[in-house]
Amino acid sequence: VCSMAQKLVQALSTRGPQLLSAAVAYSKPRLATFWYYAKVELAPPTPGEIPRAIDGMKSVIRGFQTGRLAQLTVREAVRNGLVATEVLMWFYIGEIIGKRGIIGYNV
Repeated sequence: VCSMAQKLVQALSTRGPQLLSAAVAYSKPRLATFWYYAKVELAPPTPGEIPRAIDGMKSVIRGFQTGRLAQLTVREAVRNGLVATEVLMWFYIGEIIGKRGIIGYNV
């Protein structure tokens, strides 16, 4: 058992830097892409975007009132459902972070 552990340590010490550099080379472009999109997608809205969002919500409410929702294509309905699901999931993640647990509040 001891000789196997020594062989493992020796293998890691000789191949460790090579494995580490391969891991860094593999992850660098992926992390750069992630950070590029994270900066754009996770940024809070600018003051100019807030009135457009309010107008968008007003048009959705008008669509409910006038029955325009029955005229949506399947693609639009699926897209709207996915956006609503994403917003709901971000809300739930925020709640979990806020209460520091998955189950219930400490009361």
